[in-house]
Amino acid sequence: MAEIQLSSLAHSYHVKPSASGDYAIRHMNHVWHKGGAYALLGPSGCGKSTLLNIISGLLQPSQGDVLFDGVRVNEMTPRERNIAQVFQFPVVYDSMTVYDNLAFPLRNAGTPKAKLQAKVLEVAEILELQNVLYNKARNLTADEKQKVSMGRGLVRDDVSAILFDEPLTVIDPHLKWKLRRKLKQIHEQFNLTMIYVTHDQLEASTFADKIAVMYGGQIVQFGTPRELFEAPNHTFVGYFIGSPGMNLVSVSRCAGGVTFDGIDLPLSDRLNQYLASLQTENIKIGIRPEFVQLAGSEMDDALPCDVQHIEDLGTYKIVTLKLGEQIFKARLDEDHAVPQGRAWVSFPRQWLMIYVDEFLVEEQAL
Repeated sequence: MAEIQLSSLAHSYHVKPSASGDYAIRHMNHVWHKGGAYALLGPSGCGKSTLLNIISGLLQPSQGDVLFDGVRVNEMTPRERNIAQVFQFPVVYDSMTVYDNLAFPLRNAGTPKAKLQAKVLEVAEILELQNVLYNKARNLTADEKQKVSMGRGLVRDDVSAILFDEPLTVIDPHLKWKLRRKLKQIHEQFNLTMIYVTHDQLEASTFADKIAVMYGGQIVQFGTPRELFEAPNHTFVGYFIGSPGMNLVSVSRCAGGVTFDGIDLPLSDRLNQYLASLQTENIKIGIRPEFVQLAGSEMDDALPCDVQHIEDLGTYKIVTLKLGEQIFKARLDEDHAVPQGRAWVSFPRQWLMIYVDEFLVEEQAL
């Protein structure tokens, strides 16, 4: 396993890039530590697969360096980097048996027969492929083929990292949870460096110890699932993580805090001083639906609002509110009484986030 470092990395598909919009990967410094289970999460077109292909060696970056354990590998091939990569669609040798597919990389490396057989049988057991081990790969189901594709990376002891590029896309939904858990078990058993690319936050959260959220060619936050949920570092992270995502509203400065639609929200003296020093007018508040407090009667520090819609999802309810001219979502437990028509809403100070130019302002850091 290797520590993978990205140093001043950038990539453009333009011959002569001149603006930030010309870059698929914008200036980036990042470290994937040895033995970690990571997810690279973001929407289509944000640069996830480009970044993964740069790490694997399928693509050379326009600028900067890729280092494995401190050694620059920019010009090395995937084989020279000892990278195993699992793609979105299964890559198997249809004319070979499952056993021979799994054994293929070990035979290429000249692995002794006894060790080869032991390793193939071990991986087949982990991936629950014993019953089809001697079947031709052409006769496998889509999820079995993807297991074989994963297994070819797992049989090798010498890999620097295993990279997964949306590997569960072709898998039936009811089987996805099982394979995600299986990958997690494999990581815990073998302590492999794994990077898993996905646009699905559930996949990322169930697989990874830490998630790198990409947006516009940048990693805008790197943290645990809990950190991404409780303190999104960028408005996109707030919007993208959670169901529904964070409530985000543009505000302007006012005496003692910020305001929107004639509604004033007080802030601390430290935050007010900081906002007063800025030139930008791009200021937003954000709060997750889970932290919005809703009551059916007037309360101190609560604001009157209109209840527009209620979605009953069984174990919880999503309530759509109109406050001023803005729409907010509140997520309530199933046993929480939902006001009808008129309600009062409040935003607990510890969960109300302030964003300037789309990035979180952390009061304790001011």
